[in-house]
Amino acid sequence: MPLKKVKYFIEQSWLLIISALFFGLLIAAVNASLAPQIERNKINKLDNLMKKLLPQAEKFKVAAELQIDLAKGKKTKSTIYKAISKNGECVGWSFNCSGAGFADKIELVVAVDKNFEKMAGFDCLSSNETPGFGDKIKEAKWRKQFDGAPAENLTLAKTGNIEKIDSEIIAISGATVSSDAVVNILNNAMSQIKKQMTKIQN
Repeated sequence: MPLKKVKYFIEQSWLLIISALFFGLLIAAVNASLAPQIERNKINKLDNLMKKLLPQAEKFKVAAELQIDLAKGKKTKSTIYKAISKNGECVGWSFNCSGAGFADKIELVVAVDKNFEKMAGFDCLSSNETPGFGDKIKEAKWRKQFDGAPAENLTLAKTGNIEKIDSEIIAISGATVSSDAVVNILNNAMSQIKKQMTKIQN
C-alpha cells in the first residue's frame, strides 16, 4: 500500500480506533467492577434454590469440591452440599452441574436423597434457551416429573404421561434438544458424583 494511502487511512480512522479502544477498556472496567456482585447474586440464588428443593434442611454444608468430566475432554467443577436437618441429620445432598444446551450453557441446581437413589428435583441456575420453547425447562410443570425420579439412568421420550414419576422423562414439545440436554447433564453429573461421594464417605 502506498505511503500516501496509509497516511490518509490513519488520518481518517484515528478517531474510530481511539473510540474503539476507549469503549473496550470501559467495558472491561465495568465487567471487572460488577463481577463480585454477579458472583454474590449467583451464590444467593443457589442458596435459595437449594432451600426450595430440600425444605426439610436447616442448613447446607460444603461436603466436597469435585471435578466432573464433560464431552470432548472438557471438565467442570461441582460443589457438593450436605443438607442437614435441625436435628443434625443428613436429609439429602445438593450440587450444581452444567452442560451444553441448544442455545448456550445450561447450569442446574440438583437435589437428591441422602442415599443418592432418588431425585428431590432440580432448578435452573443459569439458562439462555429459546424463549417459548427451550426455556420451558424452567417451568415447574415440566420439572415436577423429576421429583422422586431415580437419580440415575434417566431416559427421554417424546410422548407419555408427564405426571408419572419414573426414569422416563417426557420431552418438551418443540424443544427436544433442550429437554435432552437436561437429561444428559443430570445423568452425566449424577453418576460421577455418586461414585466419587461413595469413595469419600467410605
